[in-house]
Amino acid sequence: MKVLVLGNGGREHALAWKLAQGERVTQVFVAPGNGGTARDPLLKNVSLTDVKALADFAEEQKINLTVVGPEAFLAAGVVDEFRARGLRIFGPTKAAAQLESSKAFAKDFMKRHGIPTAAYETFSDAAAAHAYVDAQGAPIVIKADGLAAGKGVVVAMTLEQAHEAIDWILADNKLGVVHNEGGARVVIEQFLEGEEASFIVLCDGKNVVSLATSQDHKRLLDGDEGPNTGGMGAYSPAPVVTPNVHAKAMHEIIMPTVQGMARDGVPFTGFLYAGLMIDASGQPRTVEFNTRMGDPETQPIMMRLKSDLFEVLMHATDGSLDQVELQWDRRVALGVVMAAGGYPLTPRKGDAITGLPAESDEAMVFHAGTIEKDGQLLTAGGRVLCVTALGESVRKAQQLAYDTLVPIQFEGKQYRRDIGHRAVKR
Repeated sequence: MKVLVLGNGGREHALAWKLAQGERVTQVFVAPGNGGTARDPLLKNVSLTDVKALADFAEEQKINLTVVGPEAFLAAGVVDEFRARGLRIFGPTKAAAQLESSKAFAKDFMKRHGIPTAAYETFSDAAAAHAYVDAQGAPIVIKADGLAAGKGVVVAMTLEQAHEAIDWILADNKLGVVHNEGGARVVIEQFLEGEEASFIVLCDGKNVVSLATSQDHKRLLDGDEGPNTGGMGAYSPAPVVTPNVHAKAMHEIIMPTVQGMARDGVPFTGFLYAGLMIDASGQPRTVEFNTRMGDPETQPIMMRLKSDLFEVLMHATDGSLDQVELQWDRRVALGVVMAAGGYPLTPRKGDAITGLPAESDEAMVFHAGTIEKDGQLLTAGGRVLCVTALGESVRKAQQLAYDTLVPIQFEGKQYRRDIGHRAVKR
């Protein structure tokens, strides 16, 4: 069986690595892939990114299953193109992917279907947005209504930060947002108190299977300081998601979303990621939806998954997820992202990476922003590597991950030294 994974980040490296372990899998292609997938003898990079060219490749190679990694491919309609040609692909259609590609669509959907989330308003006019912020006060959350590689959200603790974020998104687009039709828009939301968790499920349009819970660390610096990033590290499971919180999330958020999308005539298939804010009483509310696996959450989740991912996703594309029960390693997995100097706004590229350790059953270095050139591994993006380890406790997984990254060197490297701090405190 041949598999194609679309994307070039750490999430895609982890998915391809896990899929390659499938009993019936003979070849895993990654398009376009990165320096890590290039070096793995079980994976093969394909330098394609165009949707039609990818579908042509899948037809020529008789690919049995394609798995979509990043949101940009989904927003470009890759699932629609593959399905129109009778090709098996796991991911949501362009219309269903609006749950992520348009914050305004997602908020309106949640309001319509009674899914718990923060109060909000949407603006395309900067003056009206500024006036609304002045009336509401801070803290307040400013979100770009388009794709921004995880950097389109500003949690403004002061009015000054809120006004700056509005100008960044609406006026000069410093966050590099891919705006939706109708131009630049911001969604301005009530600030929610609590602890965040990543709640990711597999959907086949009707049936849902939840993955292991995880918690991401969005801020650049220790102690959750500094600017928002695409994610500086994650661990699984997330202790904040108690059995009671898990049941509430499924009953009040996930199932109403899947049923609501079906009722609206846009059945959801693929990975559905609900970013939850869990308050002191254990009530989860939806911060945002993503329509793909999280990055860096995928890396620790894949380290813990014992089931054959290929067989699971074949069920998901057959509409038979009700026949699936996932098996998990009971240990904790924790991943630390090593980012380039200047990340998140102006990451350095082209620096040599040395000191990579050999992979083991307990520790794995997943590549993201790397490229192989003339036999040398170089930095090629903001988040460069995710060093991921398994341990009997959060502390042990944390210790092994940090021990593993010590010898890895590249100019300007930066990483947080407190990944997993909330779980340790618990």
